[in-house]
Amino acid sequence: MSTLIAIREASLSGNGGEYSPAKVKGSNRGVYGGRSPLLRRFQLFLSGAKYKLLVLFCIFTFFSLLSSKISSFMGWNPHYPSSVSSPSRGGYTVLINTWKRNTLLKQSVAHYASCQGTDAIHVVWSENDPPSYKLRDYLKKVILKKSQTANKPNLRFDLNKEEDLNNRFKPITDLRTDAIFSVDDGVIVPCRTLEFAFAVWQTAPLTMVGFVPRMHWLNEEKNGAVHYVYGGWWSVWWMGTYSMVLSKAAFFHKNYLDMYTNKMPSSIQDYVSKGRNCEDIAMSLLVANATGAPPIWVKGKIYEIGSSGMSSFNGHSGKRNKCLDDFINLYGTMPLVSTNVKAEDSTREWFW
Repeated sequence: MSTLIAIREASLSGNGGEYSPAKVKGSNRGVYGGRSPLLRRFQLFLSGAKYKLLVLFCIFTFFSLLSSKISSFMGWNPHYPSSVSSPSRGGYTVLINTWKRNTLLKQSVAHYASCQGTDAIHVVWSENDPPSYKLRDYLKKVILKKSQTANKPNLRFDLNKEEDLNNRFKPITDLRTDAIFSVDDGVIVPCRTLEFAFAVWQTAPLTMVGFVPRMHWLNEEKNGAVHYVYGGWWSVWWMGTYSMVLSKAAFFHKNYLDMYTNKMPSSIQDYVSKGRNCEDIAMSLLVANATGAPPIWVKGKIYEIGSSGMSSFNGHSGKRNKCLDDFINLYGTMPLVSTNVKAEDSTREWFW
């Protein structure tokens, strides 16, 4: 400040006159100066605001670039030259796999008919006898009653002549949506959670987005043979990673139905037919092989209203290990990609 005062005094005393305290005082008040202190303060404020805006812009640009890099790396919005890259039209088609559990089927249809995004409900029917007219009429009335949209979801039974787990992934003609929500008849996903998962799938329509994560890891035996181990929920919880989401509750693109039936190695379909197991592992391998990206696990509460199914049988884990190993040998490579990313709806969370 002393240097600034000295320069100001020199300029005042050197412009044709003796030094005058009045002139100094007037200059400080802006009488003789070109700019008032108020104007100078306003200009300083503007320069400071510009600096802050520049800093904020740089920070925003940095995080935008970082987010895009992370998204690309983790499989969000991937740009693969694939036939399944189109965004979903409308809502989604609920594809319910059932077998001799009409009570559960009625509950499941009633629930998913009440979800806003449900455009159609397809029931994969693999029993010898077709569904009765009584069952069909009941489900149609339930849909009309439960649906909250003006356009009521279409109901259709996809009939199959024989029992085969591959039936749940047969191509469906005349679909109005790109998104398929594959679900078992005894699994209920709350509508709010389902809509959130659908929104997540729309950001990455090439991959599978589901609620039941599973994992794999490499296991080398002493003789040098390489085997893979299938890990259930507790393995996912303990390791904090996953590489599959099961088709018992998952979104995927409708074109994967055609790929599973017509482009996947037929030896894998034969394996599923004979073993009556592991069609969900086969679908996970198919999608991973097509995209080179991991699935996305949506963390949300789901309810199983029926029995726990085949996973409760003795030897189930060993069979899954063998399926995974055999499928990888048939593929000739390991397409699964591990990740630790999960999507979670934070609107109901206390902490971000």
